[in-house]
Amino acid sequence: MFRHLTAGESHGRALIAILEGVPAGLPIDHQFIDSRLASRQSGYGRGARMKIEQDHAEFLSGIRDGATLGSPVAIMIPNKDWENWQKVMAPFETEAAAVRAKAVMRPRPGHADLAGALKYMHTDIRNVLERASARETAARTAVGAIAELLLHEFDITLAAHVIRIGPVAAETSRLNAKQILMRSEKSPIRCADASAAPKMMHAIDEAGTAGDTLGGTVEVLVTNPPVGLGSHAQWDRRLDGRFAAAVMAVPAIKAVEIGAGVALGHLRGSQAHDEIFHKGRNRRRSAGYYRTTNRAGGVEGGISNGEDIIVRATMKPIPTLGKPLRSVDIRTRKPATAAMERSDICAVPAASVIVRAVVAIEMANAMMEKFGGDSLREMRANFANYIRAITKSR
Repeated sequence: MFRHLTAGESHGRALIAILEGVPAGLPIDHQFIDSRLASRQSGYGRGARMKIEQDHAEFLSGIRDGATLGSPVAIMIPNKDWENWQKVMAPFETEAAAVRAKAVMRPRPGHADLAGALKYMHTDIRNVLERASARETAARTAVGAIAELLLHEFDITLAAHVIRIGPVAAETSRLNAKQILMRSEKSPIRCADASAAPKMMHAIDEAGTAGDTLGGTVEVLVTNPPVGLGSHAQWDRRLDGRFAAAVMAVPAIKAVEIGAGVALGHLRGSQAHDEIFHKGRNRRRSAGYYRTTNRAGGVEGGISNGEDIIVRATMKPIPTLGKPLRSVDIRTRKPATAAMERSDICAVPAASVIVRAVVAIEMANAMMEKFGGDSLREMRANFANYIRAITKSR
């Protein structure tokens, strides 16, 4: 299995990821990983913290001379702001006055603040928010970049873009994945629709002026996947279920769709499903079968069908507001306004990068499950044998 764990607090010394199951011999492009980390920090509407941190992945184990060894890969992403928080966040010997000054007592509606403080019996909400912070997603972004490098070895690519910010929706139905990738990478808001992008930025500006925040929707496209990833045999092996779980675990994501998603509930079956055709052996990864529409989003019955995989995620507005909502002080139980932390007006462009990362992780896991070996060479042979087998059998 391609699996990982992360550790670290938002203002702690560093973020850590441990990744297991990467086959030996995978070339690691350090610059590619750092570029993904930089993309996560960019995007119109991001807050002041992004100006402090310049994320850089340091590899502690599992790689030698630029290639994986087959042993666990340990990644560290140092927090530059640690210098200003040592007296507050040190594992031992914090400074009492500094801790009191940074204590958080007024939970933010929509955040893990209150539920976490009650669950873990904390009297300082900072003990919750430091880990609940989306800062943790930098570690998952680094792991996702390694997953993408593995997928690239099998000519599987991913593109991610913003399709909605607040009330403004993009129109990209006529663009292919390559066009979406090129245009979104050049956009300050990671939107492939050049006419919608400035409207989205204007909506963010208006929200910021009002002391408010905005959410939106992102889309990830996985191109050239093979048929047969995932399984219908058990609920937890279904590929779409695995995508949904991984994406919903990204902070502030409140809805996930595969393919046409919610819109399918508005249609008749004759309109909702993708008719099947065959084209000899031109499309070897799907044994020659293809569809002219892709409302299923590349997954049927929990199994990839050879079409592009489409995953959408809707992000709620960030719960830290310039004009805080009503709350309660957990010390006095009296009414108060919610606490303020350094935050974004809109983190949807960053969410597109993070959602791409977790989709890549689940894709890599499914590929390892289906074709896995101890080395990249063995995995390639397994993949090639499978493609030959399904092609000949049809």
